[in-house]
Amino acid sequence: MRSLRHFDLNLLLVFEMLMRERHVTRAAEKLHLSQPALSHALKRLREALDDPLLVRSGQGLQPTPRALALLPVVQQSLAALQAGLAPPATFAAATSTRRFTLATTDYFEEVMYPAFLSQLLRSAPGLSFSIELITPDVLNEALEQRQVDMVVGLDRQSSLPSGVVQTPWLHEELVCLVAQHNPHVGDALALEAFAQLAHVELADISGLLPSPIENCLAQHGLTRRVISKNLNYIAAARVVALTDAIMTLPRQMAERFVAMLPVRMVTPPAALPALTMTLIQHQLYLNAPANVWLTDQLMAFASSGTR
Repeated sequence: MRSLRHFDLNLLLVFEMLMRERHVTRAAEKLHLSQPALSHALKRLREALDDPLLVRSGQGLQPTPRALALLPVVQQSLAALQAGLAPPATFAAATSTRRFTLATTDYFEEVMYPAFLSQLLRSAPGLSFSIELITPDVLNEALEQRQVDMVVGLDRQSSLPSGVVQTPWLHEELVCLVAQHNPHVGDALALEAFAQLAHVELADISGLLPSPIENCLAQHGLTRRVISKNLNYIAAARVVALTDAIMTLPRQMAERFVAMLPVRMVTPPAALPALTMTLIQHQLYLNAPANVWLTDQLMAFASSGTR
């Protein structure tokens, strides 16, 4: 005699429906089977369990003691399977006290995060966030181990660690920033003139090199001289304000510095690539309810234009 664990799902469904209906034709109709197919399944059940299971009597088909004993076991197994295969519950942000950990760029943390957090807390007051730097360890380990939920704002990459996926999130115009009275730069720059200037840039601690600007210059047979690599935009902008150097950055970040420092914006070379910021997650958690919810919130916030 075979044990129940060797039965396929169809046999368990047939058994449960026959016990419920006590009628072969009605059970076959509800299972969308032909009557011969259901009768064959019942025969297999009887042979496997060495028991008639359902016996015809004056009141129709009646279950044997063996069938009655098996029924709650089968029903429990089917209920557990149904629950396990059901779609995951949506993330209950309104009542959640979850802490999200994001590895982000200066752009997201300065330009978008304050308004984004403020908006979320209106409908999900129990949530909290931790902001971290984007490092090689984040991309290679922390995302997979769920120590970091998402990397937000990194420019689109052609190569990422295995298992890590990126989703286009926000397109931002690039501009150049120079000191207000820089005598070497007008209102716009050609690529050759851009390459000849001294540059300030952000240090790439993500481990994803070279930068799109370096790639662009190399494609045109050009290089640039970087006189300062800084860890954050504000320090880089202060260097620009006090030197004849130039830096390239998203427009909305540059606008903040124009209001704070003696600097001005310059139109960059047309050949420079567009800035496409992304959301990066590990594919293990792409369908996790909390990640799906957070992705939806970030997408909606970027589309709204709120800053």
